[in-house]
Amino acid sequence: MRRSLLDILCCPVCKGDLDLRVDEETGDDIVEGSLWCAACGVAYPIKEGIPNLLPQTDKD
Repeated sequence: MRRSLLDILCCPVCKGDLDLRVDEETGDDIVEGSLWCAACGVAYPIKEGIPNLLPQTDKD
């Protein structure tokens, strides 16, 4: 994921701003990390450069 995408991404649940937490970076690309919404406390993983912004669902 490119850092520049952070400007256009928002939390899919509450539409709040997302904070980037980087675990691994290659040049301008975020390879591993997460996008975190401070408003609702949900973290969205970034794996192999792909952010997973699907809302979490509780499975009983």
